[in-house]
Amino acid sequence: MDTLAANAPPGPAAGQSAPLLPQGWCALPPAAPLEMPVHPLAATPDLHGRSPTPPTEWRMIHLRPPTEWRMIHLRRLLVIGGAVAMTGLAGYEMDLVFNAVQRSVAGMVMLVLFVMLFLWIALAFTSALAGFASMLTHGGLGLGIERSGPLPRLTTRTALLMPTYNEDPGRVMAGLRATIDSLSATLQERAFDVFILSDTTDPDVWVAEEAAYMALCRATGWGGRLFYRRRAVNTDRKAGNIAQWVRTYGAAYQQMITLDADSVMSGDVIVRLTAAMERNPGVALIQSLPVIVNGQTLFARMQQFAGRVYGPLIAHGIAWWHGSEGNYWGHNAVIRTRAFAEQAGLPHLPGRKPFGGAIMSHDFVEAALMRRGGWAIHMVPALAGSYEESPPSLTDIAIRDRRWCQGNLQHAKVVSARGLHWISRMHMLMGIGSYVTSPLWLVFLLVGIVVSLQNRFYKPEYFGDTKLLYPNWPHVDPVQAEYMFIGTMGVLLAPKILAYLLLLIDGPLRRGCGGAFAAAASIVVETVVGGLVAPIAMIIQTAGVMSILLGRDSGWNAQRRDAGGLQIMQNARLYAIHTILGIALAVAAWSVSLPLFLWMLPVTLGLVCAIPLAVLTGSAAVGQAFRRAHLLLIPEETAPPSVLQAALTYMVQMAGRPVQDAVTVLRARAGLLRVHEIMLPPPRRPGDPINPALLVGLLKLREAPDLATAMRELDRAEKSAVLGNAEGLHLLAQLS
Repeated sequence: MDTLAANAPPGPAAGQSAPLLPQGWCALPPAAPLEMPVHPLAATPDLHGRSPTPPTEWRMIHLRPPTEWRMIHLRRLLVIGGAVAMTGLAGYEMDLVFNAVQRSVAGMVMLVLFVMLFLWIALAFTSALAGFASMLTHGGLGLGIERSGPLPRLTTRTALLMPTYNEDPGRVMAGLRATIDSLSATLQERAFDVFILSDTTDPDVWVAEEAAYMALCRATGWGGRLFYRRRAVNTDRKAGNIAQWVRTYGAAYQQMITLDADSVMSGDVIVRLTAAMERNPGVALIQSLPVIVNGQTLFARMQQFAGRVYGPLIAHGIAWWHGSEGNYWGHNAVIRTRAFAEQAGLPHLPGRKPFGGAIMSHDFVEAALMRRGGWAIHMVPALAGSYEESPPSLTDIAIRDRRWCQGNLQHAKVVSARGLHWISRMHMLMGIGSYVTSPLWLVFLLVGIVVSLQNRFYKPEYFGDTKLLYPNWPHVDPVQAEYMFIGTMGVLLAPKILAYLLLLIDGPLRRGCGGAFAAAASIVVETVVGGLVAPIAMIIQTAGVMSILLGRDSGWNAQRRDAGGLQIMQNARLYAIHTILGIALAVAAWSVSLPLFLWMLPVTLGLVCAIPLAVLTGSAAVGQAFRRAHLLLIPEETAPPSVLQAALTYMVQMAGRPVQDAVTVLRARAGLLRVHEIMLPPPRRPGDPINPALLVGLLKLREAPDLATAMRELDRAEKSAVLGNAEGLHLLAQLS
């Protein structure tokens, strides 16, 4: 390394090939800038001459699509109106439970909470009914997309974007290689380029990414169409990463397909989605339905089973009534680059974090802004071939949910933006509601216990209009309460029953889940264990909401994806408060009556058993035991498609390798050092921001007597800064 680092000539410019590297390889393609302005949320959107109602091909030629888009207003009336009607009826019946004798403050509080919460589950129920009808009639496509048959020929250029942030490089490249191989099998790979967009801050992971990237170039032969770019400063996180790519290279590509670090997509689905964009010039985004796969722990296997069996029903339902006002889930979607650049430049929200600053849950907002600009947003849940993974444990999903919770609550500052479609506003309100409902459920339970305690230990007097010093606590009708409990549980469980009925008539799905009996048993297991985990998740989300309201920022951490679980004592520390709360609620319920204790048992039992539940559901051994028992099976593991088989094979070969020290690796591998030098960012120009970590790191290198001392002195930010600087590499080369 010593002489090579010190004396190597400058690398070729972007777009030029480098010697002694894979044939046709270049660091990055020539720049193709595309303007991406940031529009204030309060400003009137610039439609660029388009109508607020986006034209799609079937509208222009007056074809009736399989999803019957012309009836979209009636569909929305049926789904939303049906949910409102159900809620009104349920509210009337619940009013008889708590206020049968005389209205009181406590009874009205319970009633208001119940109505808000029941509306949430009623909308899920009516949407599931719509999904059931859509799946029975083989809907869920539209836009001229066919499930099978000859692939359409592509005529435009598309970029696959793989953002990554401190992930296992081998794991990322394994999924990407499987996707590239599948795309090559379509014989239309020349229509695609691939960009790995790194925001990695760990210098050791950064150099490992470069090594894995070069290995991927050699393995796939895509050296001239597979690019790697790392940002030294990850401004605005993932949204900023994508936006910077658009502003630098977006003009060269008509479409971009966004991936996540755990994404795998078949070449078939990529080509069909891209062709649909080519045929429908008024469409800005088409979202696929990613299926969760590769679950090892019990928790991940429950997630993937639920996603595979219930997920299509839910997705078909929302696609049925969302129409061209669909949503974006942040990955596994094809996006029209011009539409994204034109409308989706995200402003910073006013105020301090966690509500102000960069928008964290950017995908909902990007879809809403493009729809505001007159572009259509669609979802096609019936097109198979799109995959992702689930966090392996309750703790890991809680960490991710904390970030998502903050991002969704930020939407409170976006939902009133000028010009948004009312369905887009509804997406944001539902995102907010998905987290706010947890504290509402908790308050509902606590108020219910308080009311029951009051009825047990106090004898309220009812004197009509006579003024009292004490509140008139409601009389609870136990028979009516039992009917309401059964009815509410029926609404909650109905989507699972509908999904099972669809499974029975879908031969490949039924066989892939182990048969009708095994699938039914799996639904019971998922429902029971999921029901026990639900109150734990309720407390976790409530704590997340409260911490955000107290002004605590979630930060940005890499997602753990492997199945290595936490130690028992770690789980004990994390979930001790849940256990204590469960015991307290159980004691309070027992002190009232045995029926109340039994009614509260699903909640209290889950909380009391929070520690063993976290341990067991986060265990890969337990998850595999369920698999051997033919429970929680999905077709993607019993008969995996070729792209997933390839991804698993590559993952065994490439993932999980220990990340070595970056300096040691570069000193040992001259070829990798050469690539690293070529891909260095341009040097700082006068007037550019000053990097304090670089200045301090260079000073430490100049003063260090040897390499070992320098490595001890540099912190992670300084090490990353000097490795991204030509002078820093030169100083490292001089140390021994």
